[in-house]
Amino acid sequence: MNTRKTPPAPLKAGELCFGLNRETDERSLEAFLHRFAEPAFLRALIPRLEEEEITTLLDFLSRLMHRHCSEKEYHRLFLKD
Repeated sequence: MNTRKTPPAPLKAGELCFGLNRETDERSLEAFLHRFAEPAFLRALIPRLEEEEITTLLDFLSRLMHRHCSEKEYHRLFLKD
């Protein structure tokens, strides 16, 4: 018998909600980040960022990964090597 839960379906843009509960926050954050990482959106956004904004964003994301991922996870999940 398979005891693994089926992950919930991805949220649509109008379903994003933060502050209700942890599960909804996590699902909303995942959907938000997927939308943020869409190539068309990034092509529009990145040229508009100031150098300081690029540095700040990279520093923030790097700190999160360092704090919450082991080196093995970082290489396997992020670098895909």
